[in-house]
Amino acid sequence: MKTNTLILLAALLLSLGLVSCASTSATTGGTKPYPLKVCLVTGNDLDSMGGPVSTVYNGQEIKFCCKPCLRKFEANPAKYLSKL
Repeated sequence: MKTNTLILLAALLLSLGLVSCASTSATTGGTKPYPLKVCLVTGNDLDSMGGPVSTVYNGQEIKFCCKPCLRKFEANPAKYLSKL
């Protein structure tokens, strides 16, 4: 019963856009593709930590080498967006 409740809650949060899921798949719709071949935070190759992690920020796809870089970006996006 607990598991079903957690799954339902997670599905609800995802559908409301309150939780995002990092993905390595190509983006669609009005999202601008990521123009760099390196991590926006570290400058490392996107595959240097086992495959890229991506998110969409204000209609722009952003890619990182790892989840910690995604968290650094989320803490201060303006610091990193100037690199685009």
